[in-house]
Amino acid sequence: MTSSRAFSLHSYIVTPKELAQALKKNIPTKISTSPRVVPLCAAWFLPNDPQGRTGHQVFTNKRIPSARFFDIDAIKDHDSKYPHMLPTKESFAEAMQQIGIRKDDEIVVYDTEELGIFSAPRVGWTFKVFGHPGVHILNNFRLWVEEGYPTESGEIAAAEEGLSHYPVPNVDPGKVVRFGEMKDIAKDYGKEGAEGIQILDARSEGRWAGSEPEPRPGLPSGHVPGSFSLPLTELLDPKTGALLPGDDLRRIFEAKGIDPDKPIISSCGTGVTAAVIDAALNEADYGQVNNRRLYDGSWTEWAQRVTEAEGLIRRTK
Repeated sequence: MTSSRAFSLHSYIVTPKELAQALKKNIPTKISTSPRVVPLCAAWFLPNDPQGRTGHQVFTNKRIPSARFFDIDAIKDHDSKYPHMLPTKESFAEAMQQIGIRKDDEIVVYDTEELGIFSAPRVGWTFKVFGHPGVHILNNFRLWVEEGYPTESGEIAAAEEGLSHYPVPNVDPGKVVRFGEMKDIAKDYGKEGAEGIQILDARSEGRWAGSEPEPRPGLPSGHVPGSFSLPLTELLDPKTGALLPGDDLRRIFEAKGIDPDKPIISSCGTGVTAAVIDAALNEADYGQVNNRRLYDGSWTEWAQRVTEAEGLIRRTK
């Protein structure tokens, strides 16, 4: 019989202190089958990172003790030509078993010390899509280090075979937007009677405007008709890289003219930092939960499947 965990986290965004307390009161053992609190590193860098850093490299160099590593470039749909499309439910379950995650684990996803909040919300969102009941985002690993909480380094042992069975989950399609629907939304933009769906783009304003290049060679920059530019950096504390407090985030959404009563779709380059917007909306309690979705393919898919001639790639003058 499985016992209950000794300490539970309640909010989606958690502080280093909250995680440290949860880990202290939920010390895992090799033979225990009790629910656990598991730190999960989601470190990831853009393909044009000037220092050539990789997620696994920084995970090996410094991580939260007992953490596991979620490789965004590996746990995806390998049959898609787009970089970070959601994996199938079967491959997600298999990947969780290989990592050593169980369905009743309470997962706390975290980013790199170097970048602050960046890719962890994508992994948190992925767990939500696949119906994992307990998932949180650490705000953030840089503060964890600065506040003196423990870290470790080196390679980790492989997950114990048979101790991390993860059943094939159900998928929540209500959290995901596919290309066909996005194209219909873009074509309807500005038309009388259109639903007024709001698209928030986490890329830099220059990439959104079309004045800066995309990090992937050959991909044009610009934006989906009617989308709002909401760069990732505007949602974060410039010193710590942590997600801003909910009240500050709410003011940002209001200043951008985002209507909380209308549907919201988050987008970015490949669907990674779009989830930061989704996490920020959650923290600000802005918009209806069942009306907030993420465009999985994001700009990398969009810019390869539509053309400027169609009027579906816009640039500011």
